[in-house]
Parts: sequence; C-alpha cells; structure tokens
Amino acid sequence: MRELLQIDTDVTGLINETAITYGGGVHAKHRLMRYHDFFVDRIRPGERVLDIGSGNGAVAHSVATRSSAVVVGLDLNEDNVASAQRMFPHSSLTFVVGEAPEDIPAERFDVVIMSNVLEHLEHRVQFLRLVQERVSPSRWLLRVPMFDREWRVAMRKELGLYYFGDPTHATEYTQASFEVEMQEASFKINELQINWGEIWAEVSYDVP
Repeated sequence: MRELLQIDTDVTGLINETAITYGGGVHAKHRLMRYHDFFVDRIRPGERVLDIGSGNGAVAHSVATRSSAVVVGLDLNEDNVASAQRMFPHSSLTFVVGEAPEDIPAERFDVVIMSNVLEHLEHRVQFLRLVQERVSPSRWLLRVPMFDREWRVAMRKELGLYYFGDPTHATEYTQASFEVEMQEASFKINELQINWGEIWAEVSYDVP
C-alpha cells in the first residue's frame, strides 16, 4: 500500500504538470472547476481587490475583467509575477512582487482574495489579523483544501506518509477546523460551500 500510494503521488505530480501545459500555461482545473466564478460573483464593479498569492494571475485577471474591479495581485515569486504580467495585461490589474503582510501596498482594499494560499502559512490566525488591520477589507474570499476530501488522505496519514496535497502545506482543513480557525481570528463566516474537496468561503472581520 505504501508503495502504491507513493506511485500515486508521483503520477499526480506529473498529471498536474501536464495539465498546465495542456491548459496553455494555466492548469486545466481553473476551467473545469470554474472556481473563478465564486470570486467574480462576489465582487462589485469598482471595488479594490487584493489577491494575496496571486500565482500566475488567472484569478486576478478574471476578477478585473469580469467584475470590473481594480485588482492588485501580490506574489513572492518573481517568476510568477513576470508570467502574470506577460499573460494577463489589463489596465485595472497590477501584479507586484512581495510577501504579505509586510509588502502589501499601503492603501485600503474592499476585498482580499486568497485562493489556495492560506493553507501554506504557519501562523494563519496572526496573519489574518495583521492583514485585516493593515488594509481594512469589508470581506475576504477564501478557497482552501480539505483533509477529508477522500479516503486516501486518511490512509496516507495512517501509514505515516506525508498526507497533504502539497509539500508546502502547513495544514489542510475539515469544515470544523476551518470554523474554529476563523473564530480564533475574530472572523465570521458569511457563506461556506464545499466543492471539489475544497472549502470556498466568504468571511469578514467580526468587530468585537
């Protein structure tokens, strides 16, 4: 079982790499899962949006073009930012290199997006509070992976194998653990969906 699960990990990695090539530089899951719609549908024209960990820029571009919002994509990887600038030029869209929260532009944003980013952080509660204090968004749109998305994850854990979907993940969530973490950060959950083994949520700071 251990050997088969390791093969599964290796094959999954190759599938993901190939899916990016197949999608012309954007992973095919963006199109198949249609998760951009979750962000686009919850942002109003003219709002200022900060996309933390914007990666290749695909989500930020969808929001800028389809929601008519002004979007800043922040990513610590220079190659990601260069790729985003090349693939998605738009007058209402800016990509910058930096790490949150210290490199966030000193301005207010209406919405913060973190699409498959929060799970990479160790000190998530502190991070959420710091960003909230810095830019005062009215709401956050979050997308995070779930631990209990399928039985093989639990089997990997039982066998002592690395069981997260990415070696840079610090956590993966259950609905219960997500709710607890949001409460610890003084956030209320306005909406929560479970799709494709992920949590898609709109949350906002719950002023004491």
